[in-house]
Order: sequence, then structure tokens, then C-alpha cells
Amino acid sequence: MHEPLPDGGTVRKLWIGETGAYRDHLLRLDPDSRHRRFSGTLADETIARHAETADELGVVVHGFFVDGVLRGAAELRHIGGMFSREAEVAFSIEAPWQSHGVGSALLERTLLSARNRGVKSLAMHCLADNRRMQQLARKFEADLKFDFGSVVGEVDPPRYTALSLMREAVADAHGVAGALLDAQARLFRTA
Repeated sequence: MHEPLPDGGTVRKLWIGETGAYRDHLLRLDPDSRHRRFSGTLADETIARHAETADELGVVVHGFFVDGVLRGAAELRHIGGMFSREAEVAFSIEAPWQSHGVGSALLERTLLSARNRGVKSLAMHCLADNRRMQQLARKFEADLKFDFGSVVGEVDPPRYTALSLMREAVADAHGVAGALLDAQARLFRTA
């Protein structure tokens, strides 16, 4: 599944020190997207505190960047500790980039990370009216269960292999190089 990303965007992991970019992205979400991401309404301060936890152990955030600005994210969190075999994933994509393959690219990368961390059960929670998330879950063959007005998609990633570990390492190296080039380009634009 390698759909082209809009606006020349790239997908890479967020690194330590990029929680501010994650916070800014979450705060830029329109009211509907924010409600869908957090399954309700949250104050800006609560969202900022949540974003600060993105660099904790057991959390991996993949971001969709356009011109060095985070415009979409998939957050993988272990449930019950870093070495747990269960995790959940949550998505947030700013409105102009929704329905353009960004969610698929983020989920593909997140599934690889979950697989390489030994996750056996990956939950994707969404509201019952969130058709985009349900469509994304079906695309990756998630087993959808309806539960009190919400939908839970269970994806069972396969066991990691040497090849899957290598794929993630190569993607990470490419992500670091891209992040450095983006930072350098921003410096030249401001000079």
C-alpha cells in the first residue's frame, strides 16, 4: 500500500524534543477533527499535557509533515506498560489533508512499529459515526466491534522478522535525514 502523499508530504517518527510540534498540530485540529480524535471535547491545556507524554517509553508517534510542519499523526501507546503485548493507536489529521491517503500511510508505518515491538493486539477506538476511521480499519482488515456508541477495531499484527526490523530501521534513517534537510531548508528560508 504505497499511495502518493499530498503536497509532497513525508511520514516519519517524531523524535525526542518534537512534542511541541505534536501539541501545535493537535491544537490546530478543527472542532470536528478534535472531537473525533479525543472522542469528546477537551480543553487546550489537557491536549497540551497529553502531547507532552508523546516522548515517554512505550509511545511511538508517526507524523505526516508538509514543509516541515506536522499535519497528521498516528500515536501508538502500549496498554499496561512498555512490554505489554497490547497497544492502541489514535489518529489525527488536519482537515485539508484528510481523505488523501495520509491515514493509510500513518497506519502502515504504525503497524510495522507495533509488529516490531511484539504487539499482538492493536486497538483502534473511534466514534460510531467516524466513517473514515472505520474505512481505514477495514482497509487493513481490522475486526470491527460496536460497543456502546463507539467502534473498536482489532488488528493482529504478524510477528516481527529480520526484514521487518530492517524496514523500520531504514525508514527511521530516512526520516532523520529528511528532518535534518527540512530544518536546514527552514533556516535558509528565514535567512
